[in-house]
Amino acid sequence: MTPALAVQIGWGWLAAIKVAAVLAVVPVGALLYVYFYLFKMVSHMQSRLGPMEAGPHGVLQAPVELLKFLQKEDLFPERADKFVFGAAPFVVFLSTFLLFVIIPTGPRLVAENLDTGVFFALAVSSISVIGILMAGWASANKYSVTGGLRAAGQLIAYELPMVLAIVGVVVQAGTMSLQGIVHAQANGKIFGWGGIGNPFVFTQIVGFVIFFIAAQAELTQTPFDMPVAESELVAGYLTEYSGVRFLLFFMAEFASAFAFAAIASTIFLGGWYVPGVHGTAADLLGPVVMIAKTMAVGFVIFWVRFTFPRFREDQLQSFAWKFLIPISLLNILVTGILKVVF
Repeated sequence: MTPALAVQIGWGWLAAIKVAAVLAVVPVGALLYVYFYLFKMVSHMQSRLGPMEAGPHGVLQAPVELLKFLQKEDLFPERADKFVFGAAPFVVFLSTFLLFVIIPTGPRLVAENLDTGVFFALAVSSISVIGILMAGWASANKYSVTGGLRAAGQLIAYELPMVLAIVGVVVQAGTMSLQGIVHAQANGKIFGWGGIGNPFVFTQIVGFVIFFIAAQAELTQTPFDMPVAESELVAGYLTEYSGVRFLLFFMAEFASAFAFAAIASTIFLGGWYVPGVHGTAADLLGPVVMIAKTMAVGFVIFWVRFTFPRFREDQLQSFAWKFLIPISLLNILVTGILKVVF
């Protein structure tokens, strides 16, 4: 008889548990951002209460909104390509879902610890471009087509500085694994002192700022909301959507904001790491630390969203190609030189 019996879980059950966990994180992340930031933080910043009737202090407003969308009729435009139109929101949602697969929240709390986690995250985030183009083209609406083309041009332009911003982190950490990047920060030192490790936000502050700006553009949030500019395009590629399919786009937007904030927290702010906490304690405390950091980054995302005016299309493209990309390339050069010297 062995002193302890280990529970053996088949790969199928393990995969199902991981999928269920990630599927649960997507709506929860969107719900947190919608309630705390869209409904409350921005409301108080603008000296208004926000939704207050559904539950104490309006805490049930988000679930009520969910029920409202579930009850709405799922309409298809008469001239739309129905298969492509119906599949588009699921493609965008898939992109969001896959982002959460590789985000670690503890030493052992990660759905899939890929050696190429950074590459995987950047690759799957690009899938949303396909879904948005599908939605714009299949709607048979000139506003939707224009919004879809704007979104494609914008997302392609700002993916480059996002990739280049992370290259500096990869060079410094010596790995593309998100878990490895967290450990590199945990084991690092600041001028010989390792009390809090070495969060890369200090040495890669330029990369952090560029990543944040590019993420804002990837989310098509103000000042980069040209693809859905209500005053020009009547919500762009979303114009013809209703009911559950519109809900999927809406949920994917806020869940993607949560995912990008979590990735920024992982690669620049030390992720789940807490100084002096290891093993099982880190697995228990790690998710709390990650949520706190993700909420902090999200606060800045929505602060910017409701503060700055919208770019013109030419300004938006020029900012990416003439400023962000050259600066990110210079950051990589400086990081590489310092890596070799020190």
